[in-house]
Amino acid sequence: MTDNETASEREGVPAGAPEEGAAAPTAQTDPAATAQALSGEIAGLKDKVLRGLAEMENLRRRTEREVADARTYGVTSFAREMLTVADNLRRALDSVPDEARATAEGPLKALIEGIELTERDLLASLGRFGVKKLDPLGQKFDPNLHQAMYEVPDDSVPSGTVKQVAQAGYAIGDRVLRPALVGVSKALPKEAVEPAPANNNVGAK
Repeated sequence: MTDNETASEREGVPAGAPEEGAAAPTAQTDPAATAQALSGEIAGLKDKVLRGLAEMENLRRRTEREVADARTYGVTSFAREMLTVADNLRRALDSVPDEARATAEGPLKALIEGIELTERDLLASLGRFGVKKLDPLGQKFDPNLHQAMYEVPDDSVPSGTVKQVAQAGYAIGDRVLRPALVGVSKALPKEAVEPAPANNNVGAK
């Protein structure tokens, strides 16, 4: 071992090696590249935030729509069952001839008036829950609201007009609860026009 050997060499550490605890040299970073990376990261986070906000807004609207539908159509099954009661009340009133109703007195008159009052109250109660009666008589046939049961030959109204209502229809909100059973007008067949007989005596004296 020569006198020129350093203490580090004597301790087995190569000359020129960084001493223990000294900071290792770091490569310089490009500011432009760093700014671009941060910009891309910010854009990605912004996109995620916007997507999250859009999803929350869609969820809010969907929830509001479902709540509104539940409020409007929640009684659909019950209302459909009550239509049978309304039909029976109407059949009871229709079974009384107009003449007998006009001349009814005493208990019969009270019975008729009681049935009419019950029908009005029932329809009013259904109306408070958004159920309305469809009265298509005289209207143009609409397959979304009416169900044609038969045709009625009639030239007094345009073809396809509801001439008779066999059973009233009902709707709840903007949905059909039960279509009306109707008879629809049909144009009468036009009679063939017979040609006038030829006059063979034209010009004869």
